[in-house]
Amino acid sequence: MRLLVFATLFGVLLDAGDALQIQCYQCEEMKQNDCSTPEYIVNCTVNVQDMCQKEVLVKPDGIHYRKSCASSGACLIASSGYQQFCTGRLNSVCISCCNTPLCNGPRRKRPPQSAATSARQHTNKSLLLFVTLLTLLPVT
Repeated sequence: MRLLVFATLFGVLLDAGDALQIQCYQCEEMKQNDCSTPEYIVNCTVNVQDMCQKEVLVKPDGIHYRKSCASSGACLIASSGYQQFCTGRLNSVCISCCNTPLCNGPRRKRPPQSAATSARQHTNKSLLLFVTLLTLLPVT
């Protein structure tokens, strides 16, 4: 039975292919949000870094940005941990997480979400839940 579950999971992962890799902008200490150009685009680590992270720091010399790939757990913990420091005033730190390609870049008008995009996001969330549950099964 366990072999059947692993075979099914392996097949789903093969079908998902590139869908489990996200691209994000990556830079350190940039001013004026100017690292949202093609040379700063990176491929995140497959099946590990599933989110993009953006940090906005208000310093005496202006607003600085850090952008990177992140795992969902680490990003969500960091963003909630710094929520109290996200004031917009001097020494403010705001961390945000998102899970669509290049979502840590400049804000754009959102086009209507297609049915295919919605289905792919649902499949990725279902797969993550399935893998999590699979790791909780006792080995017999």
